[in-house]
Amino acid sequence: MKVLLLTKYPRMGASSRLRTLQYLPYLEQQGFEFTVQSLFDEAYLKDLYSKGSRSRLAILSYYFKRLLTLCTVFRYDLVWIEYELFPYLPSVFERFLALIGKRYVVDYDDAIFHNYDLSPKPVIRRFLGKKIDVVMRRSACVVAGNTYLAERAHKAGAEVVKVIPTVVDSSRYIPKEDVVSQRLVIGWIGSPSTQKYVVGIYDALLEVCHKYNARLMLVGASADIALELEGLDVQVLPWSEASESELIRKMDIGIMPLPDGPWEKGKCGYKLIQYMACAVPVIGSSVGVNVDIIEGSKCGLLADTSDEWIIALEVLLSSHKERKKLGNAGREAVETKYSLQVQAPILAHTFHEIIKSDIT
Repeated sequence: MKVLLLTKYPRMGASSRLRTLQYLPYLEQQGFEFTVQSLFDEAYLKDLYSKGSRSRLAILSYYFKRLLTLCTVFRYDLVWIEYELFPYLPSVFERFLALIGKRYVVDYDDAIFHNYDLSPKPVIRRFLGKKIDVVMRRSACVVAGNTYLAERAHKAGAEVVKVIPTVVDSSRYIPKEDVVSQRLVIGWIGSPSTQKYVVGIYDALLEVCHKYNARLMLVGASADIALELEGLDVQVLPWSEASESELIRKMDIGIMPLPDGPWEKGKCGYKLIQYMACAVPVIGSSVGVNVDIIEGSKCGLLADTSDEWIIALEVLLSSHKERKKLGNAGREAVETKYSLQVQAPILAHTFHEIIKSDIT
């Protein structure tokens, strides 16, 4: 069974690595053969992260390479697409795949439809506002990272919708040792684009860190965030795939603050799942899938206002027993639901069913 996988990024891009690429070894064992083409390359990502800008000429070259790849779709039993084929172009290429009978699966772990229907530019809202709905509707299956994304797919008229959360490879994450730290660590993992959410709970962090002599560990943030967190003992560490699980194991509490907006409702709670995999108790804003993960797994606490964050942080900072109980519950939830080992067979079965139905 030959599958053409069209990702947005190479392995350096978190969405592509977690939603598609990490599944390939298991799927290959199940008889699938993959040809992988990422729309953008590592050079694009490095420019994006360091400069925040992208060359239009380079983007044209990336689009041309993808167009050439699409000329080979007849070789494959299935096309697996991350998000869309060409950002900010109409859905003519996805329509073409459906027109020629080439079935495709499209995957979402983010509310990218809001790039279009909530764009500040009227021309984008007018001409592309329903683009992702068309992509979903024409697909053989929409794989959604949470129910918010799945509901959009259902409303768009998608034929089949599967909810598969963004998960970790549980073999890569080892539960933290059951020891009481001399100085407790409140941890966060993310990227410079989302570190503003940590700054948003600055007052709560300042109060509890002073009261409990705790410190803050930020993995993947930019170094200058320390300037916005004056008065806190902040350790900023670079992110790498090789070190992320080891760093999370040094945390005593993992946090995921979020504002309550349409974009945030599309998030898949991956930070929470990473903390949980290391048996670290969590605190998250009651936005989107955070509620499902935290309440469903009984692995932490929800907080929205500054006072709620103070209360939640104090509950965990003051009790090793509570941290251990919630941390263990989180690890159990990862082993039973939020892991590659659990979700990969579901994805494989989905692909088998689509290809089988196409043959019959």
